[in-house]
Amino acid sequence: MIFALVGNQNSGKTTLFNQLTGSNQRVGNFPGVTVEQKMGEIKTNKNCTVVDLPGIYSLRPFSSEEIDTRDFILNEKPDVIINIIDATNIERNLYLTLQLLEMEIPMVLALNMMDEVRNNGGTIDVKKMSEKLGIPVVPISAA
Repeated sequence: MIFALVGNQNSGKTTLFNQLTGSNQRVGNFPGVTVEQKMGEIKTNKNCTVVDLPGIYSLRPFSSEEIDTRDFILNEKPDVIINIIDATNIERNLYLTLQLLEMEIPMVLALNMMDEVRNNGGTIDVKKMSEKLGIPVVPISAA
């Protein structure tokens, strides 16, 4: 089973990849750190592969890294997309989410940086968001 980590730049994809696979891929607090896809097996299930893809803002890409990400999704057709979004900036991130939903690939939405949302006094109705989007929504703090 192949899980693709897809999301905007600097949303926490590589941090989650490292946690799931036990890898130590480079992360940074700035966009563009991941410039090529990385693959690894989930630590607890060697039959599951996780693919960390470069950040993408829409399925109409501009950079070569974004084109690679789009092409992987379209051509490789992962079994599941884990769409990681920055919960502190949902509006910007949901544009890609809505495009991914149209592809009809099973998807889970990972609301990353929920610790920051809570620390700043914010809340997100995860259940309602899941109902509206029609997919599982999971709050996480990948850091």
